[in-house]
Parts: sequence; C-alpha cells; structure tokens
Amino acid sequence: MNGVVIIDKPAGLTSHDVVNQVRHMLHERSVGHLGTLDPLATGVLPLVVGNMTRLAQFYTSSEKTYEGVIRFGFATDTYDAEGQPVGAVQSVSLLLEQVRQLAAHFRGVIQQMPPPFSAKKIHGVPAYKLARKQKAFTLKPVQVEIKEFEILTAENERATFRARVASGTYMRSVAHDMGQHMGCGAHLESLRRTGLAEFGLADAHTLDELAVAVTNDSAEDLFVHPRRILPDLPCVTATEEMSARIRSGRTVNLPELSRAREVKVFHGQSELIAIATRVAGTLFHPKIVLGVQPQTADR
Repeated sequence: MNGVVIIDKPAGLTSHDVVNQVRHMLHERSVGHLGTLDPLATGVLPLVVGNMTRLAQFYTSSEKTYEGVIRFGFATDTYDAEGQPVGAVQSVSLLLEQVRQLAAHFRGVIQQMPPPFSAKKIHGVPAYKLARKQKAFTLKPVQVEIKEFEILTAENERATFRARVASGTYMRSVAHDMGQHMGCGAHLESLRRTGLAEFGLADAHTLDELAVAVTNDSAEDLFVHPRRILPDLPCVTATEEMSARIRSGRTVNLPELSRAREVKVFHGQSELIAIATRVAGTLFHPKIVLGVQPQTADR
C-alpha cells in the first residue's frame, strides 16, 4: 500500500502516536508524517505510506497555516495550556485594536526563541528531554517568517487568530512573546493546523474514518490522488519503455518538459513512479524512484 493520507489529528496524541496507529491499521511498517504537531494541537497531519515515504524530503520547508486561541493573563513553562503556570494570574481585559497592533510586530522575518519544551537539539539531545529533567541549557534564537498573522477576535483574556508561517515557526513562542510584551504573560491555549503545503482540512480524515475504510477494504479511497501531490512539479505520463528505464534508475528523454527542473513521472494515470531531475538538455534522471520494475518472463 503506497500513498499519502491526511489525518485530522485529535488533541492528546503525539504525531508519532498517530503514525503508530496507522501502521497497525494498514499493516504497513513504512509510515511517516510530514510535519510534527504538538499533542495539544489538532488538524492536518499528512502521512506518507509505503514507498511514498521517500517524498518526505520535498516537504521539509513546507508552509503551514493555523487557527488558534491565545490566553493572556499568565505564562506557562511549556508556552501552551499543557504546562505549569509561571507567575501569578493577572486579570486581563483585551482590546481588539491593541492586540492587532501588537500582532503586527510579529509579521515578517523575525528572530524567535524556541520553547524550552521543544524538539530543538542541544548537543544532540532534544530540549524537551532536558527540560523534563530540569537540567539547565541555553537555546538560541532562530530566524523564522510569519507571512500572515491576523487577530480575529479579542474578548476578556482570550484572542483568536489565523496565521500562515514558514517551516520552523512556533506559534507557542508567538503567544508567549506577546504576553511578555503585554506585561501580563500569555500562552497558546489551543491550536488547529488548517493546512500544510498543498494539503488542507478538506483532505483530512479522522482515525475512526480510516479504521472504517480499512474494515471495508477501501482505505486507498481516502488517499490523496498522486497527481495532486507536489502541484508545482509538471506531470508526464511515461510509455512502457520510459517507465522501465525510469524504474531501473536510467535517464530518459523528455523533450516536451525541457524547461522544467524536476518532474513527476507517472505510469498510467495514478501510479507515481519517480521524481526526475533535468541533467542536461532534455535528459532527465530519476532523483527518487517510487516503484521497482515489474518482473517479466522475458527479462
């Protein structure tokens, strides 16, 4: 079983928990995800199954979109609602325009300090492991990009938002830093990922829906059609001869796509067999091969 399936991750599970459940459901060892979600967060979690795990390299810098709630009045040690409060709780009554003006300072390319409870590595060890053991360590700010950050509502101590960010951006840190600017503390109360790269909530299925589909032997009906994957790359449908060359890792001539740097190569309408890279002129070489050459009697 090979493909991409989008899970609407529930709160309370890690991304790895979801991967393990899907491995068990599909009886498929090769399952991975294209972008971690914190246990608190819900929403779009793309999973790559079977030989499609080789596509993960194309999604390491994928843009994400989120909706969520920032709770002002106190910070937490994890920067979200799962952590322990830091400092006394303050009474807050937010003004919409005030929060919107503050949010404007976080748009664009900024320096951001990752949360102490994060997967950032300190001498090869994830920061959250050190934080849990209460060991001292120093994180360094990193450059991130917040392309859109809109405050939708602000009432009492809570503000709702919508954001579009580059890979590596922590909305938990945004919430924490906004609380520091306000002088009252804040943390991320809830977060829902609404999109990652070309995948959105409209593509997503719950774990229960996937389980039912597996029972009905129709799990692949929930997979994203391969021609929708990596939409910026042109598609080419290979002949039998071209498919054989591609599957065996050899170059092929694709004159109609001579200007493209990379292309998706299909056998038929729905079998994605390779991502090929132009090496010279109209010659393309498979960067990754997603299927082996079928064995035939005359080979």
